[in-house]
Amino acid sequence: MQRPLFAATEASTRRHFLGQTACGFGALAAAGLLGQESRGQDDWPLGGVHHAARAKRIIFLFMQGGVSQVDSFDRKSVLEQRDGEQVNFNDARQLANTGMGQGLQRLMKGPWEFRSYGESGLEVSDLFAHMGRHADDLCVVRSLHTEGVAHGPATLFLHCGSTNTIRPSMGSWVLYGLGPDNQNLPGFVSISPSVGNGGARNYGSAFLPAAVQGTSIGRPGSNGRDLMIRHLNDERSREQQRRQLDLLETLNHQQRERMGGSSELDAVLDSYELAWRMQEAAPEVFDLADESAETLTAYGIDDPVTEGYGRRCLLARRLCEAGVRFIQVNYGDNSANPAWDQHSDLPKHENHARACDRPIAALLNDLKQRGLLEDTIVWWGSEFGRTPYAQKNGTGRDHNPGGFTVCLAGGGLKPGFVYGSTDEFGHQAIENKVHMHDLHASLLHLLGIDHERLTYRYAGRDFRLTDIHGRVVHDLFA
Repeated sequence: MQRPLFAATEASTRRHFLGQTACGFGALAAAGLLGQESRGQDDWPLGGVHHAARAKRIIFLFMQGGVSQVDSFDRKSVLEQRDGEQVNFNDARQLANTGMGQGLQRLMKGPWEFRSYGESGLEVSDLFAHMGRHADDLCVVRSLHTEGVAHGPATLFLHCGSTNTIRPSMGSWVLYGLGPDNQNLPGFVSISPSVGNGGARNYGSAFLPAAVQGTSIGRPGSNGRDLMIRHLNDERSREQQRRQLDLLETLNHQQRERMGGSSELDAVLDSYELAWRMQEAAPEVFDLADESAETLTAYGIDDPVTEGYGRRCLLARRLCEAGVRFIQVNYGDNSANPAWDQHSDLPKHENHARACDRPIAALLNDLKQRGLLEDTIVWWGSEFGRTPYAQKNGTGRDHNPGGFTVCLAGGGLKPGFVYGSTDEFGHQAIENKVHMHDLHASLLHLLGIDHERLTYRYAGRDFRLTDIHGRVVHDLFA
């Protein structure tokens, strides 16, 4: 890998550039974008795979705040049998970060019944009855564990593989490794992301080329009618727009030659070209009006409770069809307490489940009917799970990074399969443990990427999504 183009003289080089090129709109536009201090290198995208790929893209259904595993996909009968009993827990990490997790804690059963679904007999709580009907398509990992007890660090670790340092997001790594599948659309889209707990860093490119950062669409907590790229259309004719773009390209090309080559400026030129192409391709993809009434109903767009996440999931399917590499469909909001974060009122989990369960099931069904599930990975999960005991002897559950569940489907994964387990209470992963680094490595493997070879040299060292960790969990693959 080549080193980043800008070294210690970067600031003076940029000042020289700006001083020499303040000669019109094209230079000003370039200067403004270059001021964002994006970094890049000439060999992006890598544009290939390390081995035969099983999947082409990922749809990540992010449940912000932490879904309780013992109330959703990891039934623990001992909680039902010993509800209210005081049990001694010893979780030093939890104690250090939250003041909880050590000493006697009151076991608390959940308010929802579990039922068996499909030929696999997967037990799913009534929170996710619609997803349960797709049990034979799901690959359920019950032994995930991660870093970070608080939402911010754990969310960053989920997306970027680090709890605190500035690192590229997984979507950016995927796009950097594979390149775009559709030249007329962004290769990485984050739908309705929250501004908290990492915010734009969760879909940012950090030190990777600016061209691989995620495109944010829509606001969190909205009804989904804002899912459009703003300022996409122009009142000028196509001929006028093309002439302006050609002029900008000419001016910027001249500046590039003066600089002796610049991947930053290349990213600017690419963004102009992408914006031009998107004016024809994107409106059709983002317009849900041509979907049948049956499809809209299936996604719950006819119901105010499910409309918001239903629109996001339906857009995800359309972006998937159009060739977007990484699509993140966020369920959350911008409040101080993330959506699934029920410290004191566990029954509120039901409100969130009602909003997203039906749309997720519709997405799985839609992808399967269209033959897209075969080469699309669907990943459902949170930054961590929740404790099996009541927090402060109340009615909610605390954060739990030591053992929780994610659901996967499609893209070469085993269907109707459960992997790993937590202890008898659902507190700590104990059998076939899967670290978040392992999950990242495994998903990259299905895309044809060797996580140890997908590296980028920055600040004198090679970086990768999984840092110096991670193993591919081959048992998850069909």
